[in-house]
Amino acid sequence: MKEVSTMKMKEIRIIARKHNVQPGRMTKQNLVRAIQREENNSPCFQTELDFCDQYDCCWRSDCRPGDTQ
Repeated sequence: MKEVSTMKMKEIRIIARKHNVQPGRMTKQNLVRAIQREENNSPCFQTELDFCDQYDCCWRSDCRPGDTQ
């Protein structure tokens, strides 16, 4: 079984700034989605999708903790 780790807001803010996203007072969900948009990915973080085939996504353990393969 893989160890599930959740990324802390401090870490996410650092990633956001590297993508020229100003975190301000964004929620974790909105901040991750803004980063996903900047990376030209679907802004789907925790949107309750029935299926996700993005197994290499760096947000997957936070987004779909029971579905990490």
